Amino acid sequence: MIAAALPKACGNLRFVRMDINDLSFSGEFDVAFSNATLHWVKDHQRLYKNVNRALRPGGRIRFNFASQGNCSHFFRVAREAMSQTEFSAYFADFEWPWYMPKVDEYAALVKSSGLSNVRVWGENADRFFADSDAMIRWIDQPSIVPFLACVREEHKREFRDYVVSRMLDETRQSDGRCFETFRRVNVSARKQAHE
Repeated sequence: MIAAALPKACGNLRFVRMDINDLSFSGEFDVAFSNATLHWVKDHQRLYKNVNRALRPGGRIRFNFASQGNCSHFFRVAREAMSQTEFSAYFADFEWPWYMPKVDEYAALVKSSGLSNVRVWGENADRFFADSDAMIRWIDQPSIVPFLACVREEHKREFRDYVVSRMLDETRQSDGRCFETFRRVNVSARKQAHE
């Protein structure tokens, strides 16, 4: 995405790839926006400290990311696959890659961040995939990626096929579409105008 964006850089628009945990900007931005990404960030107290520092006074935050209840079928199937005898050793030290909080608990976290005009709300964004192929594409990219990284090369295809088969069993509807739960937490807030 960065490679596609770079040619559009001009004036005060530039694109930088960086770990959000290392965000070190100070008072440079009017808006911090993220869509469907922040569930990959584990430490949201640090996130808000960094983002608050990066914003100018009066700057706005608008985030949307996965919350508790998201991808319930996939997570159940992934845990089932991880517990299978032929795969379990690969996941002995596995750390779950996502942070998906309850909306009310997250609201308390945001309200304690020092931001003002805080509004946090949940969203049911459940999705019907058009067919099995669409579901498989979603499984392959990005959902199964953190799991496959743990599995030795000679067992990756077997693990992947197990997950795909079980997901289709779990999610395929009578009309051929596949259903998955998508739950979101939304955040709108503002940095204090004067600190």
